[in-house]
Amino acid sequence: MRTFAKPKVVVSKCMEFAACRYNGDQINEPTVKKLADYVEFIPICPEMEIGLGTPREVVRLVSNGDENKLIQPKTNEDLTLQMTEFSNEFLEDIGEVDGFLLKNRSPTCGITDAKVYSGVDKSPVIRNGSGIFATRIEYFFPLKPREDEGRLRNFILREHFFTHLFTISEFRSVKQTKSKSELILFHAKNKYLFMAYDQVKVKQLGRIVANHDHFSIEQIIENYERALDELFINPPKSTSHMNVCQHVYGYFSKHLTKAEKDHFCQLLDQYQNQKIPLSSVLGILHSWCHRFENAYLLNQTYFEPYPIGLIAISDSGKGRALS
Repeated sequence: MRTFAKPKVVVSKCMEFAACRYNGDQINEPTVKKLADYVEFIPICPEMEIGLGTPREVVRLVSNGDENKLIQPKTNEDLTLQMTEFSNEFLEDIGEVDGFLLKNRSPTCGITDAKVYSGVDKSPVIRNGSGIFATRIEYFFPLKPREDEGRLRNFILREHFFTHLFTISEFRSVKQTKSKSELILFHAKNKYLFMAYDQVKVKQLGRIVANHDHFSIEQIIENYERALDELFINPPKSTSHMNVCQHVYGYFSKHLTKAEKDHFCQLLDQYQNQKIPLSSVLGILHSWCHRFENAYLLNQTYFEPYPIGLIAISDSGKGRALS
Protein backbone atom coordinates (compact mmCIF):
# COMPACT_ATOMS: atom_id res chain seq x y z
CA MET A 1 0.00 0.00 0.00
CA ARG A 2 1.31 3.44 -0.94
CA THR A 3 2.07 6.29 1.38
CA PHE A 4 0.82 9.67 0.22
CA ALA A 5 1.90 13.26 0.65
CA LYS A 6 -0.83 15.37 2.28
CA PRO A 7 -2.37 17.83 -0.21
CA LYS A 8 -3.22 21.38 0.86
CA VAL A 9 -6.81 22.09 -0.17
CA VAL A 10 -8.78 25.32 0.13
CA VAL A 11 -12.37 24.40 1.03
CA SER A 12 -15.59 26.34 1.49
CA LYS A 13 -15.97 26.67 5.26
CA CYS A 14 -19.72 26.02 5.19
CA MET A 15 -19.04 22.40 4.21
CA GLU A 16 -18.39 20.58 7.51
CA PHE A 17 -16.40 23.37 9.20
CA ALA A 18 -18.80 26.12 10.32
CA ALA A 19 -22.45 27.18 10.26
CA CYS A 20 -21.74 30.10 7.95
CA ARG A 21 -24.21 29.73 5.08
CA TYR A 22 -26.40 32.74 4.33
CA ASN A 23 -29.22 31.01 6.23
CA GLY A 24 -27.01 30.00 9.15
CA ASP A 25 -26.63 26.38 8.09
CA GLN A 26 -23.61 24.11 8.03
CA ILE A 27 -23.58 21.60 5.17
CA ASN A 28 -23.04 17.89 5.70
CA GLU A 29 -20.71 16.98 2.84
CA PRO A 30 -19.54 13.32 2.69
CA THR A 31 -16.63 13.94 0.31
CA VAL A 32 -15.17 16.65 2.55
CA LYS A 33 -15.67 14.42 5.60
CA LYS A 34 -13.90 11.51 3.91
CA LEU A 35 -11.02 13.67 2.67
CA ALA A 36 -10.37 15.08 6.15
CA ASP A 37 -8.11 12.15 7.07
CA TYR A 38 -5.95 12.59 3.98
CA VAL A 39 -5.61 16.31 3.24
CA GLU A 40 -4.76 19.55 5.03
CA PHE A 41 -7.85 21.71 4.64
CA ILE A 42 -7.76 25.50 4.56
CA PRO A 43 -11.40 26.49 5.27
CA ILE A 44 -12.61 29.87 4.04
CA CYS A 45 -15.92 31.70 3.76
CA PRO A 46 -15.33 34.70 1.47
CA GLU A 47 -18.63 36.34 2.38
CA MET A 48 -17.89 36.31 6.10
CA GLU A 49 -14.35 37.51 5.41
CA ILE A 50 -15.68 40.76 3.94
CA GLY A 51 -17.84 41.39 6.98
CA LEU A 52 -21.15 39.74 6.10
CA GLY A 53 -22.54 37.89 9.09
CA THR A 54 -24.52 34.70 9.34
CA PRO A 55 -27.38 34.44 8.81
CA ARG A 56 -27.20 37.28 6.31
CA GLU A 57 -29.10 38.91 3.52
CA VAL A 58 -28.72 37.12 0.19
CA VAL A 59 -26.10 38.30 -2.31
CA ARG A 60 -26.31 37.57 -6.00
CA LEU A 61 -24.39 37.96 -9.22
CA VAL A 62 -25.84 40.61 -11.53
CA SER A 63 -24.85 40.93 -15.17
CA ASN A 64 -22.86 44.02 -16.06
CA GLY A 65 -22.01 43.59 -19.72
CA ASP A 66 -19.29 40.95 -20.03
CA GLU A 67 -18.64 41.04 -16.29
CA ASN A 68 -20.67 40.27 -13.19
CA LYS A 69 -21.22 42.35 -10.07
CA LEU A 70 -21.83 41.00 -6.58
CA ILE A 71 -24.91 42.80 -5.25
CA GLN A 72 -26.93 42.50 -2.05
CA PRO A 73 -30.48 43.18 -3.33
CA LYS A 74 -32.03 44.23 -0.01
CA THR A 75 -29.44 46.98 0.58
CA ASN A 76 -28.54 47.47 -3.09
CA GLU A 77 -24.90 47.42 -1.95
CA ASP A 78 -22.26 46.60 -4.56
CA LEU A 79 -19.77 44.21 -2.90
CA THR A 80 -17.75 43.43 -6.02
CA LEU A 81 -14.67 45.48 -5.15
CA GLN A 82 -14.56 44.25 -1.55
CA MET A 83 -14.83 40.62 -2.62
CA THR A 84 -12.26 41.02 -5.40
CA GLU A 85 -9.75 42.74 -3.12
CA PHE A 86 -10.18 40.11 -0.40
CA SER A 87 -9.84 37.28 -2.93
CA ASN A 88 -6.69 38.75 -4.45
CA GLU A 89 -5.06 39.28 -1.06
CA PHE A 90 -5.98 35.81 0.21
CA LEU A 91 -4.77 34.01 -2.91
CA GLU A 92 -1.57 36.02 -3.17
CA ASP A 93 -0.66 35.21 0.44
CA ILE A 94 -1.69 31.56 0.56
CA GLY A 95 1.59 30.17 -0.80
CA GLU A 96 1.78 26.58 -2.04
CA VAL A 97 -1.64 25.02 -2.44
CA ASP A 98 -2.66 21.86 -4.29
CA GLY A 99 -6.36 22.29 -4.97
CA PHE A 100 -9.75 23.82 -4.24
CA LEU A 101 -13.05 22.23 -3.18
CA LEU A 102 -15.83 24.82 -3.26
CA LYS A 103 -19.56 25.16 -2.64
CA ASN A 104 -21.54 24.88 -5.84
CA ARG A 105 -24.05 27.52 -6.99
CA SER A 106 -22.56 30.10 -4.65
CA PRO A 107 -22.24 33.70 -5.97
CA THR A 108 -18.73 33.74 -4.51
CA CYS A 109 -17.53 30.11 -4.68
CA GLY A 110 -19.53 28.59 -7.56
CA ILE A 111 -17.12 27.39 -10.24
CA THR A 112 -19.47 27.20 -13.24
CA ASP A 113 -23.04 27.10 -11.94
CA ALA A 114 -23.58 30.34 -10.00
CA LYS A 115 -26.78 32.04 -11.18
CA VAL A 116 -26.31 35.37 -12.94
CA TYR A 117 -29.33 37.69 -12.91
CA SER A 118 -30.21 40.40 -15.41
CA GLY A 119 -30.84 42.92 -12.64
CA VAL A 120 -31.14 43.43 -8.90
CA ASP A 121 -34.87 43.26 -8.16
CA LYS A 122 -37.16 40.45 -9.35
CA SER A 123 -35.00 39.84 -12.40
CA PRO A 124 -34.66 36.58 -14.31
CA VAL A 125 -31.58 34.36 -14.39
CA ILE A 126 -29.91 34.87 -17.77
CA ARG A 127 -26.95 32.50 -17.48
CA ASN A 128 -24.69 30.56 -15.16
CA GLY A 129 -21.18 31.68 -14.37
CA SER A 130 -18.35 31.69 -11.84
CA GLY A 131 -18.53 33.32 -8.43
CA ILE A 132 -16.21 36.23 -7.70
CA PHE A 133 -13.86 34.22 -5.45
CA ALA A 134 -13.83 31.28 -7.88
CA THR A 135 -12.99 33.62 -10.75
CA ARG A 136 -9.93 34.91 -8.91
CA ILE A 137 -8.86 31.32 -8.16
CA GLU A 138 -8.93 30.60 -11.88
CA TYR A 139 -6.74 33.67 -12.46
CA PHE A 140 -4.14 32.84 -9.79
CA PHE A 141 -4.19 29.02 -10.12
CA PRO A 142 -5.47 28.26 -13.65
CA LEU A 143 -4.24 24.65 -13.78
CA LYS A 144 -4.66 23.51 -10.19
CA PRO A 145 -7.48 21.01 -9.50
CA ARG A 146 -10.68 22.75 -8.45
CA GLU A 147 -14.11 21.24 -8.10
CA ASP A 148 -17.41 21.79 -6.33
CA GLU A 149 -19.09 19.21 -4.14
CA GLY A 150 -21.95 18.78 -6.63
CA ARG A 151 -19.75 17.69 -9.51
CA LEU A 152 -17.80 15.34 -7.24
CA ARG A 153 -20.87 13.10 -6.98
CA ASN A 154 -19.85 11.96 -10.46
CA PHE A 155 -17.37 9.09 -10.09
CA ILE A 156 -15.24 10.02 -13.11
CA LEU A 157 -14.85 13.64 -12.02
CA ARG A 158 -14.17 12.62 -8.43
CA GLU A 159 -11.53 10.08 -9.43
CA HIS A 160 -9.89 12.63 -11.73
CA PHE A 161 -9.88 15.28 -8.99
CA PHE A 162 -8.37 12.90 -6.42
CA THR A 163 -5.76 11.61 -8.87
CA HIS A 164 -4.69 15.11 -9.91
CA LEU A 165 -4.66 16.33 -6.32
CA PHE A 166 -2.52 13.57 -4.81
CA THR A 167 -0.13 13.45 -7.77
CA ILE A 168 0.75 17.14 -7.67
CA SER A 169 0.95 17.03 -3.87
CA GLU A 170 3.65 14.38 -4.16
CA PHE A 171 5.35 16.43 -6.86
CA ARG A 172 5.42 19.40 -4.49
CA SER A 173 7.46 17.24 -2.11
CA VAL A 174 9.79 16.28 -4.96
CA LYS A 175 10.11 19.92 -5.97
CA GLN A 176 11.24 20.89 -2.49
CA THR A 177 14.15 18.43 -2.64
CA LYS A 178 15.54 20.02 -5.84
CA SER A 179 16.88 16.57 -6.62
CA LYS A 180 17.22 15.26 -10.17
CA SER A 181 17.22 11.67 -8.91
CA GLU A 182 13.95 12.24 -7.02
CA LEU A 183 12.39 13.73 -10.15
CA ILE A 184 13.52 10.75 -12.22
CA LEU A 185 12.00 8.38 -9.67
CA PHE A 186 8.74 10.36 -9.60
CA HIS A 187 8.48 10.28 -13.38
CA ALA A 188 9.30 6.57 -13.59
CA LYS A 189 6.69 5.39 -11.10
CA ASN A 190 3.99 7.57 -12.66
CA LYS A 191 4.70 6.40 -16.22
CA TYR A 192 1.54 4.37 -16.76
CA LEU A 193 -0.70 6.79 -14.89
CA PHE A 194 0.55 9.59 -17.14
CA MET A 195 0.13 7.40 -20.23
CA ALA A 196 -3.54 6.98 -19.34
CA TYR A 197 -3.93 10.75 -19.46
CA ASP A 198 -1.86 11.90 -22.42
CA GLN A 199 0.84 9.96 -24.25
CA VAL A 200 2.15 13.09 -26.00
CA LYS A 201 2.60 14.86 -22.66
CA VAL A 202 4.35 11.79 -21.23
CA LYS A 203 6.99 12.09 -23.94
CA GLN A 204 7.32 15.81 -23.28
CA LEU A 205 7.80 15.14 -19.56
CA GLY A 206 10.40 12.51 -20.41
CA ARG A 207 12.35 14.98 -22.53
CA ILE A 208 12.26 17.53 -19.72
CA VAL A 209 13.70 14.96 -17.30
CA ALA A 210 16.37 13.90 -19.82
CA ASN A 211 17.48 17.56 -19.94
CA HIS A 212 19.38 17.47 -23.22
CA ASP A 213 19.47 21.28 -23.11
CA HIS A 214 21.37 21.24 -19.78
CA PHE A 215 18.96 23.44 -17.83
CA SER A 216 19.42 24.05 -14.13
CA ILE A 217 17.46 21.82 -11.74
CA GLU A 218 15.24 24.80 -10.91
CA GLN A 219 14.38 25.29 -14.58
CA ILE A 220 13.82 21.55 -15.11
CA ILE A 221 11.37 21.44 -12.21
CA GLU A 222 9.55 24.56 -13.40
CA ASN A 223 9.18 23.13 -16.92
CA TYR A 224 8.10 19.76 -15.57
CA GLU A 225 5.49 21.26 -13.25
CA ARG A 226 3.92 23.27 -16.07
CA ALA A 227 3.68 20.21 -18.34
CA LEU A 228 2.37 18.09 -15.44
CA ASP A 229 -0.47 20.53 -14.75
CA GLU A 230 -1.33 20.56 -18.47
CA LEU A 231 -1.43 16.75 -18.53
CA PHE A 232 -4.29 16.73 -16.02
CA ILE A 233 -6.56 19.22 -17.81
CA ASN A 234 -9.03 16.49 -18.85
CA PRO A 235 -9.93 13.09 -17.35
CA PRO A 236 -8.50 10.07 -19.22
CA LYS A 237 -10.63 8.25 -21.78
CA SER A 238 -11.48 4.56 -21.68
CA THR A 239 -9.47 4.00 -24.87
CA SER A 240 -6.38 5.38 -23.13
CA HIS A 241 -6.94 3.10 -20.13
CA MET A 242 -7.25 0.14 -22.49
CA ASN A 243 -3.96 1.04 -24.13
CA VAL A 244 -2.21 1.15 -20.76
CA CYS A 245 -3.77 -2.14 -19.67
CA GLN A 246 -2.54 -3.79 -22.86
CA HIS A 247 0.98 -2.44 -22.20
CA VAL A 248 0.96 -3.92 -18.69
CA TYR A 249 -0.53 -7.19 -19.99
CA GLY A 250 2.44 -7.43 -22.38
CA TYR A 251 4.77 -8.01 -19.43
CA PHE A 252 2.94 -11.24 -18.57
CA SER A 253 1.34 -12.59 -21.76
CA LYS A 254 4.06 -15.14 -22.53
CA HIS A 255 3.75 -16.59 -19.00
CA LEU A 256 -0.04 -17.00 -19.06
CA THR A 257 -2.19 -19.94 -20.09
CA LYS A 258 -4.53 -19.64 -23.05
CA ALA A 259 -7.49 -19.61 -20.64
CA GLU A 260 -5.97 -16.70 -18.69
CA LYS A 261 -5.30 -14.76 -21.88
CA ASP A 262 -8.83 -15.36 -23.12
CA HIS A 263 -10.27 -14.28 -19.77
CA PHE A 264 -8.28 -11.04 -19.80
CA CYS A 265 -9.36 -10.24 -23.37
CA GLN A 266 -12.99 -10.83 -22.36
CA LEU A 267 -12.59 -8.46 -19.40
CA LEU A 268 -11.05 -5.79 -21.61
CA ASP A 269 -13.89 -6.16 -24.10
CA GLN A 270 -16.47 -5.88 -21.31
CA TYR A 271 -14.75 -2.74 -20.02
CA GLN A 272 -14.75 -1.25 -23.52
CA ASN A 273 -18.49 -1.86 -23.69
CA GLN A 274 -19.03 -0.34 -20.24
CA LYS A 275 -20.26 -3.59 -18.73
CA ILE A 276 -17.62 -3.66 -15.98
CA PRO A 277 -15.53 -0.94 -14.29
CA LEU A 278 -11.82 -0.39 -14.91
CA SER A 279 -11.11 -1.74 -11.42
CA SER A 280 -12.08 -5.26 -12.61
CA VAL A 281 -9.35 -5.14 -15.26
CA LEU A 282 -6.78 -3.53 -12.98
CA GLY A 283 -7.45 -6.08 -10.27
CA ILE A 284 -6.32 -9.00 -12.40
CA LEU A 285 -3.32 -7.07 -13.78
CA HIS A 286 -2.23 -6.12 -10.28
CA SER A 287 -2.54 -9.74 -9.13
CA TRP A 288 -0.19 -10.76 -11.96
CA CYS A 289 2.27 -8.09 -10.85
CA HIS A 290 2.41 -9.87 -7.49
CA ARG A 291 2.35 -13.36 -8.94
CA PHE A 292 5.34 -12.68 -11.20
CA GLU A 293 7.01 -10.36 -8.65
CA ASN A 294 7.43 -7.49 -11.08
CA ALA A 295 8.87 -4.78 -8.82
CA TYR A 296 8.71 -2.08 -11.50
CA LEU A 297 4.99 -2.52 -12.07
CA LEU A 298 4.22 -2.95 -8.38
CA ASN A 299 5.71 0.52 -7.87
CA GLN A 300 3.44 2.10 -10.49
CA THR A 301 0.98 4.66 -9.10
CA TYR A 302 -1.50 3.66 -11.81
CA PHE A 303 -2.82 0.89 -9.55
CA GLU A 304 -3.37 3.25 -6.59
CA PRO A 305 -3.33 6.90 -7.67
CA TYR A 306 -4.97 8.10 -4.45
CA PRO A 307 -5.67 6.56 -1.02
CA ILE A 308 -7.85 3.48 -1.16
CA GLY A 309 -9.83 4.83 1.79
CA LEU A 310 -11.37 7.41 -0.55
CA ILE A 311 -12.99 4.73 -2.69
CA ALA A 312 -16.69 4.17 -2.03
CA ILE A 313 -18.35 0.79 -2.59
CA SER A 314 -20.57 2.47 -5.21
CA ASP A 315 -17.44 3.32 -7.22
CA SER A 316 -17.26 -0.30 -8.35
CA GLY A 317 -20.43 0.11 -10.40
CA LYS A 318 -20.41 -0.31 -14.16
CA GLY A 319 -20.90 2.12 -17.02
CA ARG A 320 -18.48 4.76 -15.77
CA ALA A 321 -16.00 4.97 -18.63
CA LEU A 322 -15.29 8.01 -20.78
CA SER A 323 -15.26 7.21 -24.47
